Amino acid sequence: MPAISRRAASLGTENAFVVLAEVNALARAGRDIISFCIGQPDFPAPENVQQAAMRAIQAGKHGYTPSAGIDELRAAAARYMAALRGGLPIRPEDVVVGAGAKPFIAYAILSTTDYGAGDEVIYPNPGFPIYESQILAHGATAVPIHLHEARGFSFDPRALERLITPRTKLLILNYPHNPTGGLLSRKELEAIAAILKNHPQVWVYADEIYSRLAYAGEFFSIAQVPGMYERTIISDGASKTWAMTGWRIGFTSNPQLAPVFTRWITNTDSCASQISQWAALEAINGPQDTAEAMRRSFHERRDLIVGLLNRVPGVECQVPGGAFYVWPNVTEACRMIGAQDSEEFRKRLLNEAGVAVLADIHFGARVPGEGQHVRFSYAASRQAIEQGVARISDFIRNNTKRAA
Repeated sequence: MPAISRRAASLGTENAFVVLAEVNALARAGRDIISFCIGQPDFPAPENVQQAAMRAIQAGKHGYTPSAGIDELRAAAARYMAALRGGLPIRPEDVVVGAGAKPFIAYAILSTTDYGAGDEVIYPNPGFPIYESQILAHGATAVPIHLHEARGFSFDPRALERLITPRTKLLILNYPHNPTGGLLSRKELEAIAAILKNHPQVWVYADEIYSRLAYAGEFFSIAQVPGMYERTIISDGASKTWAMTGWRIGFTSNPQLAPVFTRWITNTDSCASQISQWAALEAINGPQDTAEAMRRSFHERRDLIVGLLNRVPGVECQVPGGAFYVWPNVTEACRMIGAQDSEEFRKRLLNEAGVAVLADIHFGARVPGEGQHVRFSYAASRQAIEQGVARISDFIRNNTKRAA
C-alpha cells in the first residue's frame, strides 16, 4: 500500500471526541455514564435562530455565498465584535465568516509562518490541543508557554519575554481559556502588549470564542490595548454564545489578513453554510434573552461544581473566570487511591464510577511542578453535576480504604 505523509501521521486530535467514543461504547453496553467531557452548551439554539434557518431553507438560500460570507452577516459581526470590545474600528470588510472558528487557527498559522523556515508559534499549555497540532502540521515550531495554577492559570509575562525570538511569528492567546476556565485580566493583557511592542514581527491570534462567558467583570480584548488592534486576529463565533456548535459559524477580524483568510476559504471550504449564516445573522441581531439566560445558568453551575468539588477528598478546585470548564487539582486524590497519574485516575473514574472527564495530558504535556489535573465541562444539568461529583467522592473514599 502507498504510505501516508509524515504530516498526516503526526496530526494530533481533540481527545474530547476520543473519550466521547469510549463513553458512547459503554452507554451502548448498558452502562450509566455521567459525562463532563464535551465542551458544548447543553441547550438548543434559540427558537428565533431555528426559525431563521427554516426561513432560509424555504426561501431557497441553498447555494454558495461569497467566500468571506454574506454581506449582512459580515456587517452584523463587525458591529457585534466592535461593541463587545470597547468600540474597536472593525469594518465589515475586515470580517471573514468561516465554517466555525476552528479553521481560522490553521488559516492564521498558514498566513503568518512559512513551512520549514524555523518560524515559531507560542501557544498556551495546557491549551486547546488543536493549537499544537496545527502548528506542527503546517511546518512551524511549537513553543509552549506554561500556565500556572498559582496565577489563576495564566502566565508570567516575563516568561513570554524569554520565549520570544526573532523567529517568533505568532502568539496564540485564549481567554476565557479552554481547558482551565482561566481569564487574562486587562492588566495582564496590557503587560503582554508592552512586551510585544519590542517585537513588531509577532502577530497575535486572540481566540475569544468564550468572550460572552466571562464572569469576572467586563470582557477585555488585547486588541483594545493601544497599538494592538492592527496586529491582532480576533476570533469569535456563534458556537458557544448561542449554542450553535453544529451549525459551524465562526467570524474572525483583522484588517490586513481578512483578504488572505478569504482566499484560504476559497481554497478549502468555498464558504460556510448559507443556511447557517442566515441563522447566525438572526442570532446576532435578534433578542439576546436566551443567550443571557444560558450565561446565567453556566455561572450558577460554575459556582455549584466548584463548591461540590472542593468537598471531595483529595480535590482542590479554583474558581475559573469564564467559559464552562473547571480544572481541579487531583494530585492528592491520585495518591489516595493509588493512581499513577491523572490519566489513570480518569480511566478508573470512567470504568469504575461511571463518570467521564478528561485528563490534563489531553491538553498538552503536563506542566512541570503543577501536579495532576482533570477537566470538567459543566455544560451539564444541575442534577448531573450533583450526581457525578457524588460518585467521584464515593469512588475516592471507597478506593482510599482499599489502598490503605
